[in-house]
Amino acid sequence: MVRRRSPSPTANTHPYCLPESALEALPEGTRSEVLRVLYGAPSEPLVIAGDASAAASQHKIELKGYKIGGAAIEHRRAPRVVKVAVVQNAIVAPTTATVDEQYEALERRIGQLVDVAGKGGANILCLQETWHCPFFMCTREKQPWCEFAEDPVTGRPTRFLQRKALEYNMVIVSPILERDEAHQDLIWNTAVVIGNHGNVIGKHRKVHIPRINDFNEANYYLEGPFEHPVFETEFGRIGINICYGRHHPLAWMLYACNGAEIIFNPSATVGALSEPMWPIEGRNAAIANSVFVACLNRVGTEVFPNAFTSGDGKPAHQDFGHFYGSSYVAAPNGSRTPGLSRTSDGVLIVECDLNMCRQVRDRWCFQMTGRYKDYAEALADFVKPDHKRHIVCDPLMPSSAAQ
Repeated sequence: MVRRRSPSPTANTHPYCLPESALEALPEGTRSEVLRVLYGAPSEPLVIAGDASAAASQHKIELKGYKIGGAAIEHRRAPRVVKVAVVQNAIVAPTTATVDEQYEALERRIGQLVDVAGKGGANILCLQETWHCPFFMCTREKQPWCEFAEDPVTGRPTRFLQRKALEYNMVIVSPILERDEAHQDLIWNTAVVIGNHGNVIGKHRKVHIPRINDFNEANYYLEGPFEHPVFETEFGRIGINICYGRHHPLAWMLYACNGAEIIFNPSATVGALSEPMWPIEGRNAAIANSVFVACLNRVGTEVFPNAFTSGDGKPAHQDFGHFYGSSYVAAPNGSRTPGLSRTSDGVLIVECDLNMCRQVRDRWCFQMTGRYKDYAEALADFVKPDHKRHIVCDPLMPSSAAQ
């Protein structure tokens, strides 16, 4: 039987537990200065209800809460305080179990995690990319993996989370594999947005699909419509920039242009490939677009029955690498929370005042100085087949050196 392999989180010296926990070893004065540069203004601890903490302890769930400060009290607008929650988790059943066994094990575990967030007072919750199945796209195999795809309205994941949304008066972003029966059973990577009244507000299909290493996602689905929708909920306007979209600055910008106040980045990404970029990209996007950004990633190492290769000459392997978690929330003012663990299932609850978005725009004037019309014209010229690059050559440079 092939089982999920998860590194032990017991010691901070274990390489899987680094690097964020390594900051704890710094002397207090040095540590606070390092955190000021890496994280911006410090996030205050958030007091979380006792029953949420008890449930987290009972089910071995890491629970962290922070309050992002910095929003000023306004004369004409009341504070718009919301609690944003993100969830990270490993798969539960081995990948050799039946599709139903794997899904049902995940549904039970997600139920525990959602309960912790709900009891903690979360208003908007986002689950990780394709939470209801292993991240099998590395295998390039179609069976049994395509059987995990579900209808976004009537499928099991949506019906399950509709009950949870209604129970906790909570908006839930549910990233799943969508089975589009109306269009010859096509599969999409889709985020379903479930309202706090248990209704399905809408859905968004993943726009950017990776083509790197073992990420063979284009073997299962294509890019979704280039729409960048923003969903207006009772607790704020949200966008969902799924996984690989975080590497595309213009994607973040278009969600902000459409009015997003919070942009979620539900992901499934492994340490050897993307981790050096992970702490930077979400924070950069929050700063550049004056929005809150919530980045979340799964944890664990998922092992598959059949070995596969990466097309790079290296030996075949049965796992994709370590999903490093490290979920966090970044704010428009350049601050961000500490992240969740690299190894443990966890819930992060962050209190934000959405008024900060406009206040930061007024202060930094990024949107005022953005030159959007000029960028649009330059990009329109760039995509033309006869585009000529604007390069100014040094007239004294040897002709052999010119490219």
